[in-house]
Amino acid sequence: MTPAAVRLGVLGWPVAHSRSPAMHNAAFAAAGLTGWRYQRLPVPPQLLGETVRGLPAVGFLGANVTIPHKAAALALADTATEAAREIGAANTLSFVEDGAIEADNTDGPGLVDLLGADVRGRRALVLGAGGSARAAVWALMRAGAADVAIWNRTAERAGELASAFGARAVKAPEPADVLVNCTSVGLVEAEPPVPENPDSDAGSLGDPDIRLERSATQGCALNHLGLTFDQVGGYAHVIDLVYRPGTTPLLAAARAHDARTLDGLSILVAQGALSFERWTGLPAPRGEMERAARSEQSD
Repeated sequence: MTPAAVRLGVLGWPVAHSRSPAMHNAAFAAAGLTGWRYQRLPVPPQLLGETVRGLPAVGFLGANVTIPHKAAALALADTATEAAREIGAANTLSFVEDGAIEADNTDGPGLVDLLGADVRGRRALVLGAGGSARAAVWALMRAGAADVAIWNRTAERAGELASAFGARAVKAPEPADVLVNCTSVGLVEAEPPVPENPDSDAGSLGDPDIRLERSATQGCALNHLGLTFDQVGGYAHVIDLVYRPGTTPLLAAARAHDARTLDGLSILVAQGALSFERWTGLPAPRGEMERAARSEQSD
């Protein structure tokens, strides 16, 4: 039995721009879970262990985890799901009555839920080689992709990720049925047009709880992904883990070519819904969660 007043939150550093509180609090209201509250938990890396172990004593049932804590959160846990172990990171912690910490990863499974039959038997290309790319490669292979290629500006990192999952590292983006951008290129449109580090990770599969680099014009942003506008037209389904007000250059180009698209906010809702269901045992009200997250984004 959980208490009438239940606390949950998102652990990150920084975490000020997370849409997760708006999304989860809307879900609790829609599900009639009065007394349930979700909040931001800004915690520097050196205090993560102490903070996590202290949360149950002050009424926390669990917490989401975002950059830069996902690997450390898995190491803190007493038990972990298969997804968390294979991806090598946890984005969802649950505190059970005996004091144990259970770790899960809903990033990869959330992406599997969204992709479904659209990926089975098809070729996929992942851009990036950070933590989000690792979860995306896991998800694509679980969804039944026939081939998963990985391109990263640092080829060595692409090779390491490919070896871990039996995927392929490629020297340049190549044609595929599904394209998934797991870099942070396109997060912000601003001058100057050159990102400081275009290899940096997109975050927790769409959760922009970290201040990342700039990108500017569509052509420049696509160039930092190793693509041109015309090349984007070769992908029938384009997923961009970045989300921001408006759209990203990659998704704008994909839509101009009539490709099917998914933005990072849809992915945030998908992984958040699985966390909600794990904590509450109830079906997630995904419509209310997405409306709240998109409303928060436009504020």
